[in-house]
Amino acid sequence: MAKVELIMPKMGESITEATIITWLKQVGDPIEMDEAVLEIATDKVDSEVPSTTKGILAQILYQKGDVVPVGKPLAWIETEVNQKNGVENQPKNTNTTPTQAKEPEKITLETIEKISHFATQTPQNNNTQQTNNHTATTNSGFYSPLVLSIAQNEGVAMTELQAIGGTGAEGRITKNDILTYVKNRKNGQPEPIAPSTNPSIEQKTNPEPEKTPIKAHIEPTKTAATSLSGGIEIVEMDRMRKMIAKNMVESKRISAHVTSFVEVDVTNLVAWREKIKKQFQQREGENFTFTPIFIEAIAKAIKNFPMINISIDGDKILIKKDINIGMAAAMPNGNLIVPIIKNADQLNLLGLAKKVNDLAKRAREGKLKLEEIEGGTYTVSNVGTFGNVMGTPIIPQPQVAIMAVGAIRKKPVVLETEEGDVIAIRHMMMLSHSYDHRVVDGALGGMFARKVGDYLEQFDVKRSI
Repeated sequence: MAKVELIMPKMGESITEATIITWLKQVGDPIEMDEAVLEIATDKVDSEVPSTTKGILAQILYQKGDVVPVGKPLAWIETEVNQKNGVENQPKNTNTTPTQAKEPEKITLETIEKISHFATQTPQNNNTQQTNNHTATTNSGFYSPLVLSIAQNEGVAMTELQAIGGTGAEGRITKNDILTYVKNRKNGQPEPIAPSTNPSIEQKTNPEPEKTPIKAHIEPTKTAATSLSGGIEIVEMDRMRKMIAKNMVESKRISAHVTSFVEVDVTNLVAWREKIKKQFQQREGENFTFTPIFIEAIAKAIKNFPMINISIDGDKILIKKDINIGMAAAMPNGNLIVPIIKNADQLNLLGLAKKVNDLAKRAREGKLKLEEIEGGTYTVSNVGTFGNVMGTPIIPQPQVAIMAVGAIRKKPVVLETEEGDVIAIRHMMMLSHSYDHRVVDGALGGMFARKVGDYLEQFDVKRSI
């Protein structure tokens, strides 16, 4: 017998760790190739970790609730090998906890409540006895970041969340459980409540839960804040905000950021969208935004300047053949996520519009899959949605460039005509192109931004969608 490590997989360029939700297999259980061994969660998505080999689960290195970095071993799997091939036997060890490894930091429900800024107070009455044990709930007591995000977005109170009967392992609430509960609540249908598993909590008959809304992750609460002098309040960052902060600082350290600006006349583009948006809404049942037009122009410009669609590996330049454009999207809690439109150059404008709307909607709902947030080769950020004229965006590693599109505003502009120069009111927009000066010179960075502007100004107003 030989042992094979089960490694925490890489789940995207910005994800460095994940939380173990539950083990689907226990020590001694047989495991098939590609069979799910455990469930993990990040602040973006939940997923399963499949086995990379066939064998028996010999040792579990981390427990439920532990936070494990990407690339670290999660468990050992014993597998039969051909001794003639020279593979050495390793001593069998069925301990569920490593004897010499440092005990990893535990994340309990109490910690998750603090991170997510849940209100921890429940109604007090003569029929209810309350304890300080935060894990005493009607379900498993562990909530994945995805479940917390959906609950927050849908306004599900903590008391409601505790009362939902989970169908996952050990009674854990799954994504489907919370979505089903929300759907039934909107339709006026009662949701079955799981019986209490804690004898210290006496359930009321038909209890009326207190509507304590779930706070946004970055919003301070009285339970999570500490005052120094009455004029300063200390609030702990949530895990996703810590991750964003780390990645932004790391990107500024790695890349030599330079930003070029181009002003674009999008008057014809605005008029065309105004003409077709009502028809599109009636036909497709969804809005038509400017974002797919921006992505189309960027994809065309990348074909003209392929050295923008690259990454760096040491002293080597990796030129990407696929054009995978990420679009930065703001989540309801204030954090950012970047879903990826794969092979954007191969989609027509209708396809881009459908893809943009779908990814944006599921990003807000916390329903994106892992493969939909990784593999980007270039990124666009629409700062104009916040009323900003321009910005200096930070490059998402390992990409080498990112474009910010500003707000479209009416401005007086000098136009050249056959009769001479005239001043006219036009719809104008700024493009801000940040790029890594290690590999993208000012000429390339500036010409690329200008090319994107040219495609927008030359937009065919006679085209249909």
